[in-house]
This record gives sequence, C-alpha cells and structure tokens, in this order.
Amino acid sequence: MTGYETFAIFQALKLHFTKEAYDFFKYNGKTSVTVTSFENRKDKYHFYKLSRKFNTKEELIEFIVFNLIEDEHMWVGNLLQEEADARYLKHKKYHQAISYMFKNDCQKLFEGLDNPNSLLITDGDYPILLTKALRKEIEIESLCILNMLLNFFPMWSKKISDTIRWPEYRKTILKYTAFMPQDSVRYRLILKEVLNQNTK
Repeated sequence: MTGYETFAIFQALKLHFTKEAYDFFKYNGKTSVTVTSFENRKDKYHFYKLSRKFNTKEELIEFIVFNLIEDEHMWVGNLLQEEADARYLKHKKYHQAISYMFKNDCQKLFEGLDNPNSLLITDGDYPILLTKALRKEIEIESLCILNMLLNFFPMWSKKISDTIRWPEYRKTILKYTAFMPQDSVRYRLILKEVLNQNTK
C-alpha cells in the first residue's frame, strides 16, 4: 500500500461513516480524491506511516473501520497511537470469535427476562437494549446483528424522541453492519438457542 492509496481508503471510509448517501461497497471505495490533493496535505506523512502498518488492504480497511465506529471524525494522526491498536484488537477479537461473542451477549441480555420484547419497547425514551449498547454492556457488533435479524431500527426511529444522539448512533450501526459477516442463518440459530434456554 502506498501513502496515497492509504489516504484514498481512509477518505472513502470516512465518507461512508459520515455521509448517508455514500456507500463504500456501492462505490467500490472510489472518491474524488487526487494525488495532487494528497501531496498538498500537511499530514500526508501520517498516511505513509499508516501504509506500512499492515500487509494487506483488507487489514488496513478493518483497522480504519474498527476505529471509525468509535469516532467517525477521527484524525489520521490518532490512528498511529496505542489507543487505535487497542480498539482494533478489541473489535478484531469479536470478529474472530463472532458466534461465541454474539451468544455471550445474548445470554447477558435475555437471562432471567420474562419478556424478551421488553428490551425493544420504547415510549420515547431509549429502549433497554439501546441503553445497554451505549453503556458498552454489550458489544456494538451484537446490536448490529440483532437489528440485522429483527429490523427494529425503523420502529425505534419513529418512537425515540431524541433527535440528536440516536440518529447519529443509528447511522453508525447501519454503516458498520455492512462490514459484518452477513451470516443471518448462523446468527438466527444462536438467538433461537439462547431464547429457548431462557424460556424453559
């Protein structure tokens, strides 16, 4: 990876997470950035450093994505700090053991719960599930998967009264879901298993 290629990927991913209209996959990571605009940047040396951090384009994309879901306006210099590596390893761990991690979060959510739907219900306030996700009591990936399976975000968007934080968080989840393994059959089986265990 060159410094310019790294810059182009970073810009495309940043657009993906900050702009509703831009889709990294639909546009195949293409944007209007040019070599000239890159060469004129004062922070271009950060991109050269970042380009040497990983051996493959896929690893670089993962690294940037796992950091942008924590802060979509992240500056490239922050990606060269230890905190960026910690964020990357945390989310990489989830993806490497996705079945186990999702099951573990589901067990935490549904344990001792008489009515699983109570996690989703809202009369304008944040639903229990959303509160737990925002407090990081469950992983962001688990919320992505649950919404992928149950599609409750449209209902939340109609009912949640907050018009500032929720829409931004919703956008992050939906944008990140595109980078999740789209294995709905496996996820559904895990969810069904956990629900069955907790309703016995």
